[in-house]
Formats: sequence, structure tokens, C-alpha cells
Amino acid sequence: MRHSMHDSVGATGRLREKILVWDMPVRIFHWLLVICFAGAWLTSESERLQMIHYAFGYTACLLVLLRLVWGVIGTRYARFSQFLKSPQAVLVHFMAMLRRHPHHDVGHNPAGGLVMVALMLLILLIGLTGYLSVKDFLGNFSSEAHEIVSNLAMAVVILHILAAIVMSLLERQNLVKSMVTGKKYGMPEQAIRYPQYWLGVLILLGSLYFFFLILSGSLPALTQ
Repeated sequence: MRHSMHDSVGATGRLREKILVWDMPVRIFHWLLVICFAGAWLTSESERLQMIHYAFGYTACLLVLLRLVWGVIGTRYARFSQFLKSPQAVLVHFMAMLRRHPHHDVGHNPAGGLVMVALMLLILLIGLTGYLSVKDFLGNFSSEAHEIVSNLAMAVVILHILAAIVMSLLERQNLVKSMVTGKKYGMPEQAIRYPQYWLGVLILLGSLYFFFLILSGSLPALTQ
């Protein structure tokens, strides 16, 4: 498959190639969170599926907490220090997008990083208000807050999806696919060295086990 010069040549004039950017924990986190958020949303109105809803919701919170830790100690592009920028940097990024100047850093762009962190915080808030609702704290307020925050999170999810499509077109590479393969275009020296497969597998297995514990009622403190 041929690529344009814009795709394959970096700012220095050197050829860009597919390099490993996203480690396995980041990819596992991302797609499990997609499944959990969608599952929790689809089961939110059914009393019959209440325990499944709890399992999806609490597992999403667990994944976010793990991602927060990995954002501090993880590989280069997983770290918040790599993509959390100042408001000025986010504004500059938006202005560059309006001028159709694509983002060439191989990690998250400043706007995408901001949306990602906002979504993680919203998911934790959904979990907190859901827990308060289960425990019947604060009466109807906790249930109403749970629904409001969930709707706000869905709006952010939709924004995230639209942004991924737009940035894929601007950067001329499939950003959704890159979160599956872990690879994006960049210079060889920009690649991460270790994919951390073993840790990704542990996160997957741990999350599935936690999901099972919630679903089976083995953690009644969270569901009763």
C-alpha cells in the first residue's frame, strides 16, 4: 500500500515507518473500558440485568484506577506527563487543526489527552454516584446525579469518537487500528522498546476475575 509523502516523511525529511507506540496495558485498558462502558449503558434500565450493570460499572472504575497508576509508571506514551499539556498548548493544537495542520507527535495530542482524562474522571464519578445510589445515600439525588454524569460521559465518548475520525483523516492514518496494533507512523528512535505483554494479560485476567466477583455477588459491600 502506497502512502503520500506527507504520510511517510517526517519534519526532518526522514522516512517515517510503523513503530510501537501503545503498550499492551494501554490497549487492554482502552478496549476493556469500551466494552464496560457500553455494557453498563445498555443494561442501565433493566432490573433483571442489574448485577451485570454493576459488574460492568465497577470493572470500568477498576480499569480507570489501574490506568491512573500506569499513567505515572508506564511506558513513554502511556504517561500523563507526555500528553497532559497547558491550556495554551491545547488552544494551539485546536488552532493548528483548524488550519488543517496535522498533529505529528506519535502519542496522544494535547486535546485528545485532555478528553481522555476527563472521561476517566467522569467514569469514577459515575461509579461513586452509582455506589451511593445502591446504598441509598442522599435519596434521589445520588440516582439523578448518576444519570446526569452518565449522560455527560456519553457525550464525551461521542466527542472522542468523532475526534478520532477527524484526526485519522488529518493525520492520514487509522488511529482506531493503531490502538489495536499499538503501532503508528514515526521515527525508529520514537518507538517504545517493550510492549509489556505480560502486564497486559494480568490486567485482562484481573479485570475478568473482578467482573466475575461482582456478577456472582461475592462483593456484597458494592452491590447491596
